[in-house]
Amino acid sequence: MPRPTRQHRNAEIDFRGEKRSNATHASTTDPDARLYKKSPGTGAMLCFIGHALMENRSGLIVQGDLTEADGHAERRAALDMMHRHSPGSTRRLTLGADKGYDAATFVDDLRQACVTPHVAQKSRYSAIDGRTTRHKGYGLSLKHRKRIEEAFGWAKTVGGMAQTVYRGVERVRSRFVLTMAANNLARLPRLLTA
Repeated sequence: MPRPTRQHRNAEIDFRGEKRSNATHASTTDPDARLYKKSPGTGAMLCFIGHALMENRSGLIVQGDLTEADGHAERRAALDMMHRHSPGSTRRLTLGADKGYDAATFVDDLRQACVTPHVAQKSRYSAIDGRTTRHKGYGLSLKHRKRIEEAFGWAKTVGGMAQTVYRGVERVRSRFVLTMAANNLARLPRLLTA
């Protein structure tokens, strides 16, 4: 006996082997979301990218932002947050970051802004040279840099940012910044007793 066909079923389409891009795929519920692949070997997802600037000594988030996902959004957001956090600062600042920020243009932009780039080196062709890596502070910055992952982990598990219920970059940005502020409030009692 033949199976009855559904009237409103999606068409059978095989996407295997086809290249997906933001030009071919869009979210039906949030047009601001973009396809983004976090690392090689993982699938691309429609999402936004959250950015945070952390103070190394306490681990508190001092700046937060959320942008549309693209390959250079993290570096642009880092520079914007640095300039907003300390515009025209006369004291020497450092910025610790992972290997994704090890790009010649980003490192040059930081140096022009009088910020020492404590960026993890790529194995080959690194923009970070011996002027930076020879100092003891470079190793400390790389060690403390990993604490930013605690804030993002808290935001995803406790703060509900793993899959937000809001749509649109402005609403999701507001939720992200509020979640990072809540993370700071949750950490304060432990910091005050220490």
